[in-house]
Amino acid sequence: MIQEFLARLGSRYPKQASLYLLGGSALVLLGSSRDTLDIDYVGDDMQKDDFQILIEEIAAELGPETEPVPIERFIPLPEGNEQRKIHIGQFGNVNAYIIDPYSIALSKVDRGFETDLEDTIFLIQHNQINMEELEQIIKNSLSHAGKFDFHPEILAHF
Repeated sequence: MIQEFLARLGSRYPKQASLYLLGGSALVLLGSSRDTLDIDYVGDDMQKDDFQILIEEIAAELGPETEPVPIERFIPLPEGNEQRKIHIGQFGNVNAYIIDPYSIALSKVDRGFETDLEDTIFLIQHNQINMEELEQIIKNSLSHAGKFDFHPEILAHF
């Protein structure tokens, strides 16, 4: 379903664009067997542009929920995050990526739901992230916690 969504998006969007996925759909593309009914992507949740409007139209056709996530407002993006994004493929005019797996893990450990922690374990077990490096990223992020809505128990979650 995610591949079909990306194919339709790429064939119908007239300009060059990049789509950055996170959440369950990103994990499924990395090989997780987790059920996901939504496609979360990096985007502005307050003002949707023409690309985001098309994303919603295609989602309405195919059935999955979509949600723009302004990830940079929720967590301090770890140093090197741009270099760690994972290219999924070119779909027409759209390049699809999974955001930095450490950024995904940081946001999941911060939220701390059981499914989030399972997703983080999946990333570790499938060599997408290293536990020691994630621990260092979490500790480095704490100094920026005041700018973000970090859970006060993020280290306990970890």
